[in-house]
Amino acid sequence: MGFDDSSSERTSEAAIEAVLTVATDPVPPRLLAELLELPADRIESICARIAASYEREGRGFRLARVAGGYRLQSHEAYAGYVERFVLDGSPQRLSPAALETLAVVAYKQPVSRAQISAIRGVNADGVLKLLTARGYVEPVGRDAGPGQPVLFGTTSLFLERLGLDSLAGLPPLADFVPPPATVEVLEQALRPEPGV
Repeated sequence: MGFDDSSSERTSEAAIEAVLTVATDPVPPRLLAELLELPADRIESICARIAASYEREGRGFRLARVAGGYRLQSHEAYAGYVERFVLDGSPQRLSPAALETLAVVAYKQPVSRAQISAIRGVNADGVLKLLTARGYVEPVGRDAGPGQPVLFGTTSLFLERLGLDSLAGLPPLADFVPPPATVEVLEQALRPEPGV
């Protein structure tokens, strides 16, 4: 590129910012490395420095690592302002049933329609169609069992919307399960009394 080291470093930062400004999807580090003709570990280092700089300066946006790549996104501290700007009075929030179904897919994937319905205790067809239409889940294969049902998994859009780099970033299920003693008390309270 013909720049000295400090100029070259600043040029690399600016180039990454320019690419991320026009990108519609998270940009993988390997692609940034190819574009800038730098090693991937150097790209990771530059991105970490950019992200730290934005945080230190208290910017309204941040450099986030999501869905296996980098993207510029609004800072969560200003979500209320962004939400008011984006929404036109008709929020498209997911219903509790859709969120529950999405959680089942996220934690159990790949999972079939029948498995989702069995876990939730209700037919999940309509909700699964909605989640597929919104781009949060997609068919990822077929089960080898009888009838070879379609198996569903989450998409990169799902990771993007949650701000996760991979499914490993999901909180452990154990964080949501009550302790065994509480489960036992609940089971005893729900058991019918003898002779009833």
